[in-house]
Amino acid sequence: MLRMEEARRADMDSDSANVTSLHRPLTDPFQRTISYLRVSVTDRCDFRCVYCMAEDMTFLPKREVLTLEELDRLCSVFVRRGVRKLRITGGEPLVRRDIMTLFRSLSRHLDTGALEELTVTTNGSQLGKHAADLAACGVKRVNVSLDTLDPDKFRKITRWGDLGQVIGGIDAAQRAGLKIKINAVALKGVNEDEFERLIEWSHGRGMDLTFIEVMPLGDIGPARIDQFLPLSVVRARLLDRYTLEDIDYATGGPARYVRIRETGGRPGFITPMTHNFCESCNRVRLTCTGVLYMCLGQEDAADLRSPLRASPDDRIVSAAIDRAILRKPRGHDFVISRRQAPASARHMSTTGG
Repeated sequence: MLRMEEARRADMDSDSANVTSLHRPLTDPFQRTISYLRVSVTDRCDFRCVYCMAEDMTFLPKREVLTLEELDRLCSVFVRRGVRKLRITGGEPLVRRDIMTLFRSLSRHLDTGALEELTVTTNGSQLGKHAADLAACGVKRVNVSLDTLDPDKFRKITRWGDLGQVIGGIDAAQRAGLKIKINAVALKGVNEDEFERLIEWSHGRGMDLTFIEVMPLGDIGPARIDQFLPLSVVRARLLDRYTLEDIDYATGGPARYVRIRETGGRPGFITPMTHNFCESCNRVRLTCTGVLYMCLGQEDAADLRSPLRASPDDRIVSAAIDRAILRKPRGHDFVISRRQAPASARHMSTTGG
């Protein structure tokens, strides 16, 4: 806690001599301004979702994982460089010990106005414990990953999860005043008969719902070609029942939204496979070991842990970030095929959802 308080004072007392190196906006080679950082605080999770992880996962040794103080320091450097949105992810971020310490510390950037939004993506299993504290830290929105409303199917998809516990977490989050968005991965032959039910349930509770295509990240055992369902097919099926109206709405992420006239709600579509969203990408991802990935679908990465630990001078870390952003590619090219290995050996839980 002492080191967190020191970090607060360091932000407030930033030396004006560092303005050029520590406060210049981050711009990639394609003139996209980087204003959104997704931070994985752990690769561990209390679920083993079939499209995300193998059942028998080997997780990182704790000594390789950044401390909460180090994560706070790195995030703060990014905020000073113009990042306006921080999303805390995992694995499952809320299983990390003392994670609320990090949220409380990062909330200072909301208080100063340097940060517009602090959010979290979660499987919902721990929301019942932490929802009120998250709201107290200035978190306004939470994304909850939920692919089915069938308890037995939920157990099969997550392998270990309890649907009732997740629904209870959503209840607690809404009582705390948090706005919830449901993320549902479209899985062929698994939940494709539930899309209308998910829409009615989500919109009936005032929650947006985003459908996501399966992505070829990590060796998970089953062939992803057997899981993959193009969202163009999902949208076409929804048109059989609903009136979809194109709208100009965005949350800063990759989803494209429409409004359903019959429910008044907004379904979103994230299509990394059939129509990538790279042209306006303003995001980079930081792993819990301090590795910065400039693109989810590319292997090129930058080590920020070494410069972070080499010196207390944030200009060294900031320079490493500059060099990394200059390597950000135009986009990714995911392919799902029986004959091809995953596009990346990294599991989504390593990079951050």
